[in-house]
Amino acid sequence: MESRSCLESRRTQNSLSKTSLETTTDAVEHPRLKRQEPDASSTAAEGWDEESVDRPSTEGYCVECEDQPAQIRCDDCQDDYCEVCFAAQHRKGTRRKHISKPLVVHPPGKLPNEQNGDSTEAREEEKTDEGDDDIDMADESDTELERIGTGLPTSPVKNALGTQPAVGSKVGDWFVERSKYIPLRLSFGERKYLRLLDAALQVSEYTDKIDTIGFGLSKTKRIVSQIRELCAILSGLVLSADYKLGQSLFTDRDFQKNEQFFQDTFELGRRHKIMNPDKMRTTYGKLIYLLQDSQSPEVKDMLNFTCVKPIKTVYSVLEEHGAAGLLRDDLITFATMEIYSDGRTRREVQKDIRTKERAIEVLSARYQCDGLSQEKVRQCLYSIGDNHAFLRTNRDPCDRMIAYLRQHFHPTQAKKPKHSLAIRSGKGGARLSHDHAKQYAYVLQSLTLWREILHDMFRLWSLAEQDLLSEVVPYRLRDTGQGLNRVQAAPKTLHMMHTILQRAQHSVGSWIGSSAIHMGDHNVPNALMFIDKYSQIYRILLPICNTLHHIPIIMEKPALRSYIEDEFGSDEGCILEILTDFFRHGFDGSGADNFFDAGSCIDGRLTSAWNWCAQLEKKRYFPVFLLTGFIGFDGEW
Repeated sequence: MESRSCLESRRTQNSLSKTSLETTTDAVEHPRLKRQEPDASSTAAEGWDEESVDRPSTEGYCVECEDQPAQIRCDDCQDDYCEVCFAAQHRKGTRRKHISKPLVVHPPGKLPNEQNGDSTEAREEEKTDEGDDDIDMADESDTELERIGTGLPTSPVKNALGTQPAVGSKVGDWFVERSKYIPLRLSFGERKYLRLLDAALQVSEYTDKIDTIGFGLSKTKRIVSQIRELCAILSGLVLSADYKLGQSLFTDRDFQKNEQFFQDTFELGRRHKIMNPDKMRTTYGKLIYLLQDSQSPEVKDMLNFTCVKPIKTVYSVLEEHGAAGLLRDDLITFATMEIYSDGRTRREVQKDIRTKERAIEVLSARYQCDGLSQEKVRQCLYSIGDNHAFLRTNRDPCDRMIAYLRQHFHPTQAKKPKHSLAIRSGKGGARLSHDHAKQYAYVLQSLTLWREILHDMFRLWSLAEQDLLSEVVPYRLRDTGQGLNRVQAAPKTLHMMHTILQRAQHSVGSWIGSSAIHMGDHNVPNALMFIDKYSQIYRILLPICNTLHHIPIIMEKPALRSYIEDEFGSDEGCILEILTDFFRHGFDGSGADNFFDAGSCIDGRLTSAWNWCAQLEKKRYFPVFLLTGFIGFDGEW
């Protein structure tokens, strides 16, 4: 029988996850209501630690973010916080000494004791009695994550988005939660319309004509005109590719009657981009900004239809047809496993391929039903497999770099003076001053944070689109120093980032540097820029990992072996020099004119890494990169 603390922990985690994903941004002003506030027009979109509007907090919710249930009360501040905001506000300075106590978390708008006629005093006594259970909730959750990551036995309550279940093991709800953010792979017929959409966006000048300060038509009329023009171009391309469907679009030339077609086509582009971040690099921005403008009430009134529909995910398809049990079937680990060939015989690889194919056929036959064909079930399984491939390409380089750091460097002292990670402000372009131990911890926590972000990238992308396409969060056109950009707050994405940051902080123990996250300011204007920034991490780390992996291979050639031994002493010396320089100056706070834009903040760490990439051609070891097949950080690997 489960203990009382375990039940309380489960209810709290479910409440938090549901609130984090489904809460609406009621605290953000509606564009029409904003005109009634005298100071609203001068209020800029600020970061996580700056208030943009001064208004009383909602009772029962966190005083800081105002969209999460309060969990902790600070006796010194006399305020109630959620767990994430309390940790962020009380991490440094005198606030670390503040005395706090936990609060009993109830579902918003519902107090269970009120139905039984309990008095306020009774509720206070219950809060005191159960306080110890709530205190242990966060520690228990963190311990559970560590146990999952190390392969130890776990208790019934676990993190649904934690470590992926091993092949052949019990899956629980891991695939259920994960599949809610995994887009469904495009079918062959859908890819035809995707190419037509991409072609229409290529010739569109939407952002050039909308995101500009000019005269003539009002912005709303310009938006409507451009959306109709794009729909007309798309209709013409469809007519040339599929005459029967195109003829139906041109029958009445009424966009409102073809609303479903345009919604489906625009959704194809969004779904394809999430699964393939390196695709549609010039057209996705136009598409998402067009859909963002189409959500305006004024534009909707003039268009008489909406362009936005929810992304089709694996979970939504299976749930619609009552086949969600597939995601709890233990056979799914075999049907979606990745098959590697490195260091394995052909026989072993072929055996895994046959096992995977049999698992797919068994599951597709088991869960097919009316409206859900075997091919659609296979498509869902392939989509989950695509997610595993995404994690291998984007997240695993972070794991490999962490392994290199731990393998070649000591946490507290350098093995040799020339391989010390110590940096000094002003030397070699560095803006930070760290000794070896401090820099080692700084690099480790940065790589760990990047790994956690990429692990939850699909979930972040889903929240980012919700923020971008929100009807109640307006944007402002502002010169950020890099041209005119749409500056828009992203409350859901920001809160999820704080949750990920807190998880990374618990994982590494201590935290060095700033924990400020830029969002909705001149550094990261909106959620689109945020997603684009962090989806490039693998472009930095993967070429470095591949170069380090191929150095022992090129040593087999006598001429190249002679060059590396003359320049670096050995292949180990070459690897150490590359790693030492990257861990020093890829994380030295450089890359901007001031500490606010770079430095040690969350986004500044990535800025420093990109700055190191820009300096690579000047490094002594750059020829080694070229010899191992390096063609650039934007190339194909």
